[in-house]
Amino acid sequence: MKKIAITAATLGLATTMSANAADISTPPVYHAPAVVHEEVKSATGWYLRGDVGGSYNKLNEVNYLTSTGYANFSTAKLKKSFSVGVGVGYQLNSYLRTDLTLDYLSKAKFEGSTGPGGPCTINGNPYTAPNCYSSDVSSYSAWSLMANAYVDVFTYGRVTGYVGAGLGATYIDWKTLHNTECESVTNTCNSTSIDHAGASGWRATAALMAGASVNINCALDADIGYRYRAIAGGRMFERVASVATGPGFHKTIHSHEGRAGLRYKFGGCDTHIPPYEPPTLPPVYK
Repeated sequence: MKKIAITAATLGLATTMSANAADISTPPVYHAPAVVHEEVKSATGWYLRGDVGGSYNKLNEVNYLTSTGYANFSTAKLKKSFSVGVGVGYQLNSYLRTDLTLDYLSKAKFEGSTGPGGPCTINGNPYTAPNCYSSDVSSYSAWSLMANAYVDVFTYGRVTGYVGAGLGATYIDWKTLHNTECESVTNTCNSTSIDHAGASGWRATAALMAGASVNINCALDADIGYRYRAIAGGRMFERVASVATGPGFHKTIHSHEGRAGLRYKFGGCDTHIPPYEPPTLPPVYK
């Protein structure tokens, strides 16, 4: 009976030790987490852009040929206008991009004057110097083709500030210049005007830009910025033989423009799968 009890105790101890050894030698099982797909903004790629803007325009000088040589307009002013543009570009890396843009510049009204001088004849009535002057009215519209480059200077959250520059050419189309004689004392003007045909042609153009883009999602950015555009001077209106004046030439046209637009990037959303990192397992003792 004593031998049976000892044998049973020995078997129980052996079973317990075997079970504990199995627990120690068998590592716990860990399951890999579910794969998470993240949409991230690509650092390079092609994009399309569209912009609208409003321009404050300035013209410093207009001169014209007379029978005795060149003379300057006394005043030369341009009214405000707006622009609509499209473009295609390429994001070279995370801070540098380039694009080619085509903008339509809406009609900008020109108002100028010459004199006072004289004499003049207004509606059949002769007037003497120095109270005679002319009132000159015209306008232009244009298409501007520009190659541009931009550098991102800072990023704060979804907002990225940038500066840029561009070179290109603008096809400017001047409308008919209506020249009307007036007299300042009586404040009267001729009922008819002398019309000078407008000139047109390509002009060298340069631009400077600054602004900020706001990241809407991985493929779309909103753009708000400022652009200074300088259109080189050239022929403005043609000669009228009956009064022996013309042609006329304008100096550089300066435009200060506020712009807003969108940029859509092709393939801008890359699918990113974070690499799987298995958990650190506890040491196994045998």
